[in-house]
Amino acid sequence: MADALPWRTAWTLARRDLSARFKGLRLLLVCLFLGVGAIAAIGTLTGSIERELGTRGREILGGDIELRVWQRAFGKDEDAALSRLGRVSRGQRMQAIATKGDATAPVALKAVDGNWPLYGRLELTDGRRVGAPAPGTAWIAKGTAARLGAGKGQRIAIGGVPVIVGGIIATDPEQMSEGFALGDTAVVPLSLPASAGLTAPGAMYRSVVRVRFADPARDPEAVIDALKSRFGDGFDTRTRLAASPSTERFVTRMGEFLVLVGLAALVIAGIGIGGGVSSYLEARRSSIATLKVLGATSGDIARIYLLQVGAAALVGSLAGLAAGVLVTPLLASALQSLLPVEPGFTVSPAALATAAAYGLLVALIFSAPPLVRARSWPTMALMRARVAPLTADRKALALPVGLGLAAIVALALLNAAQPLVTLGFLGASAAMLGLLALVGLCIRKLAARLPRPRGPMLRAGLANLHRPGAQTGALVTALGFGLSAFVLIAAVQTSLDANIRRTVPARAPDFFVLDVPKDKAPAFADAVERTIPGSTLKLVPNMRGRILAYGPKDRMTRVASLGKDLPDGAWALRGERGLTYSVGVPEGSTVTSGQWWPQFYRGEPLVSVDERLAEAIGLKVGDYVTVGVLGVEKTARIAALRRIDWDSLGFNYVLVFSPNALADAPHNLAATIEVPKGASTAGLLPRLVRAFPSTSVIETGSLLRDARALLDQMSAAILAASSVAVLAGLAVLLGAIAAARASRTYDTVILRVLGASRGQLLAAQMAEYGLLAVVLALVALGAGSAMAWAVIVKLFEFAWLPDWPRVLAVLAAGLVLILGFALAGTLPLLRAKPARALREL
Repeated sequence: MADALPWRTAWTLARRDLSARFKGLRLLLVCLFLGVGAIAAIGTLTGSIERELGTRGREILGGDIELRVWQRAFGKDEDAALSRLGRVSRGQRMQAIATKGDATAPVALKAVDGNWPLYGRLELTDGRRVGAPAPGTAWIAKGTAARLGAGKGQRIAIGGVPVIVGGIIATDPEQMSEGFALGDTAVVPLSLPASAGLTAPGAMYRSVVRVRFADPARDPEAVIDALKSRFGDGFDTRTRLAASPSTERFVTRMGEFLVLVGLAALVIAGIGIGGGVSSYLEARRSSIATLKVLGATSGDIARIYLLQVGAAALVGSLAGLAAGVLVTPLLASALQSLLPVEPGFTVSPAALATAAAYGLLVALIFSAPPLVRARSWPTMALMRARVAPLTADRKALALPVGLGLAAIVALALLNAAQPLVTLGFLGASAAMLGLLALVGLCIRKLAARLPRPRGPMLRAGLANLHRPGAQTGALVTALGFGLSAFVLIAAVQTSLDANIRRTVPARAPDFFVLDVPKDKAPAFADAVERTIPGSTLKLVPNMRGRILAYGPKDRMTRVASLGKDLPDGAWALRGERGLTYSVGVPEGSTVTSGQWWPQFYRGEPLVSVDERLAEAIGLKVGDYVTVGVLGVEKTARIAALRRIDWDSLGFNYVLVFSPNALADAPHNLAATIEVPKGASTAGLLPRLVRAFPSTSVIETGSLLRDARALLDQMSAAILAASSVAVLAGLAVLLGAIAAARASRTYDTVILRVLGASRGQLLAAQMAEYGLLAVVLALVALGAGSAMAWAVIVKLFEFAWLPDWPRVLAVLAAGLVLILGFALAGTLPLLRAKPARALREL
């Protein structure tokens, strides 16, 4: 047995045979460039945002800890305990209306004291970095200034109280920690809400206290635990360690989702890598045979070509890493107004190492079969490989492919925020690959058994699907993934469009109103009717409360004892929620279990619970729920479970109580107003604002525009992510064509010698790809629709409303595009010179 070549000698031979421009391995470079670049960019951007959230936690939160309570001020004991921790800033948050003449704008009012902000400064458009505004002034957002037509130094009113615009907000470091609001931020002195009547008993406002520790090293989580142990769990808390939980959750999960999409694209491209390497080795069939004649062992062949493929994979991965780093500033610039990301170049070694590892592992897995096939056959078999295609030793493949797959799964799970979701995604991807492989095998078997068509070109096209060396499997994978991606994009986008442009506007009221005083409800209704006769006004009691305990009366579960480990679907246990009471079943709700209380019920306090929440936490009719309202605990027995129509933009409450349970708690009313079709709403908003300055009247038109813009961005993100998969699918298609080119050249030359014209050869190719496309269009329609349904219904929780004519039109366009690529890839075969090709055989 000959001694194996040293790796250095193998590299010398590999380098001499390797083109400086990687001729023959360019497809491998392109595939890795796409996949690694996408994962590197996503990982670098996500890591940058997470670092900013971590390092700027104090600035984003505005303190080391924050406590919030609804509809009341903090008590003296609570204030005293907080003051002993360090410097304290007190404030209030609420909805309000800003006006200038007849112009109005909803604002998220942030009332602050003189200590605000404890960290960082507010930046104005004129370059000033400021703190709390002086009495009688306000800092307002650009959007509010534009709606009111107000500038610096001009007078406006907020909640009916005149103020001077002291400046326009450019950057508010606390914006991400403030949460969702129906309007842009307006910063005012702490005294303004009380003077405007916005904190009257029953008004919907939050008291906020932030603390800057005297000892910066103090553990904020331990402080929160001590405060809850002393005062109970009647307030919402946050710390600098999780200044914006919703943003962190969004960034982490969206980053993970996009990484999985990039990984799926990379795996799809891996099939193209396999095809490209097969084509490359096929072109070097004579060189491999010559080396073996000269005494090279199978191990030597493997070393030489593994080094070549490895060099190309390394270059492609490095190019992808460089592209990922270079594109990050563009992504950061686009997201800077929404997320905490610094402009400029960012290098995340962990993200880049992960992306490179994914790329090299995928290259290893999909290059292994052609490399094993090339090393394990004797010289004469290599010489006649055109007519007797080589097959791989499956036992030899087990080690590199098995280890590579295990490493990819381990790496994905190691970086996963939700391991089960990641495992499911990988399992679904494997199932999709398996399905397409099965479809490819069935097509080959069926094509071999079908009666031969009379038309010679159709017969030749059918024979190409099952002949020895046919690339039907790779073509099925390429076409299947590519067409499924087209269906996925079309179904997702049309469903998003339908949800916003059809369902929401048809069912949304024209106005939402908050903080209508109970004693002024008749006057409010009269004002609405006088301004727009025939309007439909719905008034409901509205207050805030927190679920404190639930379950059978003798063994109720305290929510505080659960910590952060809440059951799946139990989102209503987190923080305070809207509460109401009602004589009858609310519109949009259906009783599914139990019975509703009678009209004049005066017995034990009762409550109706959303059936989804009840299922999530194991509640049933007859159990009890305890809520905290304004610091008072109230317990009610569950009389009924309800199914809620959450698609409606009306009032939907998880908990609805009998009137005798909550009617004695201070509260105001919320309202919706629907105007007759075609009626002008121009005069209603100014009249209501003037007559009821402490109420917040919000037009839904602006909300719907914001919702459309948000979902358009989501749709664009899905399109961008899916386009990577489409490009990868096209790369697989090109790889399959490249892998088949050598044998196709042989077939084409023989047919040309026998008298076939170029048109006939092209028709045969069209028949082959056309037959595949027709079958796979049906597979893609089912698979793409299933994936789109999962994205719309499970990920975004919207209704499944695809526009099937548009989906089919996009599928048809995808067929044309893919067939065009396929035929373009076969054109070089028609230009092959018969004499030259026969000399090379």
